[in-house]
Amino acid sequence: MPRILVFQHVAAEPLGTLDPLIRRRGHRIRFTNFDRDPQAQPNVDRYRGLIVLGGPMNVEDQAQRPHLRTELLAIERMLEQGKPVLGICLGAQLLAHVLGAPVRKHHRPEIGWYPLQTTEAGHGDPVLAPLAGTAPVFQWHRYSFEVPQGAHHLARTDTCEQQAFRWGDNAYGFQFHLEMDVPLIERWLANPVYREELAELGHDTSEAAIRAHTLEHIHAMQTRADAVFNNFLDLIGQPQRRYTLPSREWV
Repeated sequence: MPRILVFQHVAAEPLGTLDPLIRRRGHRIRFTNFDRDPQAQPNVDRYRGLIVLGGPMNVEDQAQRPHLRTELLAIERMLEQGKPVLGICLGAQLLAHVLGAPVRKHHRPEIGWYPLQTTEAGHGDPVLAPLAGTAPVFQWHRYSFEVPQGAHHLARTDTCEQQAFRWGDNAYGFQFHLEMDVPLIERWLANPVYREELAELGHDTSEAAIRAHTLEHIHAMQTRADAVFNNFLDLIGQPQRRYTLPSREWV
């Protein structure tokens, strides 16, 4: 039974719809919750795959949150061992940083629903293909990554060019949140920290608009999300391919 390691940063950002999907497939999940145990030192060698979730912190916060460096080193080791890695939002930014790509505050935050457009590479990608074409996805981010050198650029939106990438055969970074359902979106809309971010956008979006768009788009996104996540989980347990990464100091 493959064991999957999950890095969680805050209670408000769980696996969402990924959790029951993983369990139905018979995988065992081990969570490392850095909010509860910031000193945790997980041994990634024991796991067949890694999922790194989102959070309100950023790559540049390593001095204040040393667990981010722990995560960077763990991601690097998983990549060296050729094991599948999926980074979501902050997780994607950490993965991009490990691969040497810049992560910066984005010129325009994306909060709410945005049409995602797959690139030619994304259209035929083994994992992301169910999103081929244009599909509304849920977003909540203020920072964004550059696509790492040597990676495949898989998706974009009109307001953020770098939305998804694949490095090697089985390492993926998604800026968007396919794991959302209605209760989780409502949880974010009720969270004071998230509400403050939403208020800063002014008239660009609103709780009412997000709720209306959620009713319109959530079912279709969840159907495609299940297909995407199942494709990624298919990679767990497949033959491993080792990669050599350049040594670096995380700062």
